[in-house]
Amino acid sequence: MNKLKATIFVTTVFVLIGGLWAQDKSPLALKQTIPISGITKEGDFDHMAVDIQGNRLFIMGEDNSVVEVIDLGAGKLIHTISDVKAPHSMVYRGDLKKFFVVDGGAAEVKIYDSDSYKPAGSIKLRDDADSMTFDPSTKYMYVVNGGKDAHMTYSFVSVVDTTAGKNLGDIKIDSDAVEALALEKSGPRLFVNMTGKDAVAVVDREKRTVINTWPTGQVAKHLIAMSFDEADHRLFVTTRTPGKLIVLDTDSGKVVTSLPCVGDNDDMAYDSASKRIFISASGFVDIYQQKDADHYDQIAHVPTAFKARTSILVPEWKKYYLAIPHHGTTAAAVRVYDVLPN
Repeated sequence: MNKLKATIFVTTVFVLIGGLWAQDKSPLALKQTIPISGITKEGDFDHMAVDIQGNRLFIMGEDNSVVEVIDLGAGKLIHTISDVKAPHSMVYRGDLKKFFVVDGGAAEVKIYDSDSYKPAGSIKLRDDADSMTFDPSTKYMYVVNGGKDAHMTYSFVSVVDTTAGKNLGDIKIDSDAVEALALEKSGPRLFVNMTGKDAVAVVDREKRTVINTWPTGQVAKHLIAMSFDEADHRLFVTTRTPGKLIVLDTDSGKVVTSLPCVGDNDDMAYDSASKRIFISASGFVDIYQQKDADHYDQIAHVPTAFKARTSILVPEWKKYYLAIPHHGTTAAAVRVYDVLPN
């Protein structure tokens, strides 16, 4: 009996040490929480953007009709833009000293001076303008708009020239709901989550037309976030029904593998240096390690907060930012994490 007790004791110690070691080796280390004062209404944040040179973080306060500007050096809120209705996403252009906010409630891209925060123009789109991706080579924004919330049975991806400040044209997507986008830098393709069709549309950006459709509904439904490992020809998409991370081969369009992930997800990032995938959802951030192009392991399930689905990875700073919405007694804030090495 004494030997048995001793064995159980030693085993328990090793389990506890192993648990502590796993916590110590978490890929994210919380370093700071920055309060967002003035947010009194409960409601979601949407996407974020950064000004690398100016050390600023922009947060789209979708349900509070604000864009919040955080000085990351000072660790505080420095400005609130309140002449927006439902901001969803944005692009910052330091060379023009302007930023471009996709305002779904106003059905336009609103342009602001980045120093004074004063309005500097707008570009009209359709209702429910939402997510976007940016091509740094052409300075074009590809902006989702239309769809069922605009009382349409299809959607559009509008090509917005941020230099000229105008919409160059629209790409029709045969789905009444479209979520995230990912852009191929070495070629003309644009990948589009067709949430209403449980498939990924492949767009030729030069021809401005859909050239292929890759179904994902056989694995899971309701596509949300998207990221792209261009070097390994792998596209990552998340779903909510159920929560899955799906990996697609961008040469063939075939599903390579899929793994469970948190269901109420909204943002995803792939870090090519560490070969890690970060998925933020209500309550948790799930993190995956890419072993090779076809194999992935979940390495962390980091507790966060209710509805904390909005995040951005900044590889240049080795930082991960997570927006915490106001809910009950939880005040709105931004959590700042260090991204730790492998």
